Amino acid sequence: MPKTALLIVDMQRDYFPGGRMALEGTDAAAAQAAKLMAHFRAQGWPVLHVQHIMARSPAPFFEAGTEGAEIHPSLAPQDGETLIVKAFPNSFRETGLKAALDALGIERLVIAGAMSHMCIDATTRAAGDLGYTCLVADDACATLALSHGGVDVPAAQVHATMMAGLTSYATVAPADAVLAHLA
Repeated sequence: MPKTALLIVDMQRDYFPGGRMALEGTDAAAAQAAKLMAHFRAQGWPVLHVQHIMARSPAPFFEAGTEGAEIHPSLAPQDGETLIVKAFPNSFRETGLKAALDALGIERLVIAGAMSHMCIDATTRAAGDLGYTCLVADDACATLALSHGGVDVPAAQVHATMMAGLTSYATVAPADAVLAHLA
């Protein structure tokens, strides 16, 4: 079986209810990500966390030094787990993520987090381009409604569109199906 790691992307306080950029379904997505995290920890498999810190200040969200930029307590890293800090949607861009994965001998990534249409999309595509086999736990990801050209797109549609698009880069399935696939 390929060496597998869990990558939890940007599950930070600002994306939760009451945060500066609250997403739809973040609590439910966090519960599924926590289920994945508990399984990986029980197996002794690597769990890596990604934290987005905005490069500018003031920032609309994820501002350095604010509570909103902190990883949500339900998904907080434990001692020995890797924390990657990034400033771009792609978790590999200008970070040590690839080096950390390579040092662990990782070949396959299970990806969860936020936002589906930004950092999950960019990170999954980059991981695929770098040769990692990817599984995206779609119910462990969250996003928000968007508008373009006078068309309002509900969060559920944004999420479904992004997950559908990622199927060329990853196996996209609910967390329980991902866990069954790893068994």
